[in-house]
Amino acid sequence: MPAERNELVITREFAAPRSLVWQAWTTREHLEKWWGPKGMALSVARLELKPGGTFLYKMASPGSDMWGKFVYREIAPESKLVYVSSFSNEQAEITAPPFPQIADSWPREIENTLTLAEKGDRTLLTLRGKPLTDSDAEWSTWQGMIPSMNQGFGGTFDQLDAFLAGATE
Repeated sequence: MPAERNELVITREFAAPRSLVWQAWTTREHLEKWWGPKGMALSVARLELKPGGTFLYKMASPGSDMWGKFVYREIAPESKLVYVSSFSNEQAEITAPPFPQIADSWPREIENTLTLAEKGDRTLLTLRGKPLTDSDAEWSTWQGMIPSMNQGFGGTFDQLDAFLAGATE
């Protein structure tokens, strides 16, 4: 029986103007202050904000490093980013995730669509993600990880919220 094919959908409102939220997602020095899981330090190896360009980054915690990348597909300044995210190595080659329990069944490429909408002096962010695969096993793993991804993005977006609060003071 085919796995469900549900997207990850996260919506969050930020007390910051859309232009600042956009900069937080598209500027090296801003991304290094908030992107990634809580407790991991981020360093940007490459940021080419253009269709076909790459955002390559390393997340470091005591005892382990993890690499990831985005390949941008569509960029509409201050309103939309479409990118494919993957785990990678430092040469930007796609790799399996560093989590043995899902390494064999995790989708290698995830298409993400980030939209930003103005709500007065606030910004409504919507992030939609889905695997770029036809594999039922990968979709099944994706479905099973949606609660964990919601929790992880919740922590990441808490960091974005704190960053934006500091940037608007």
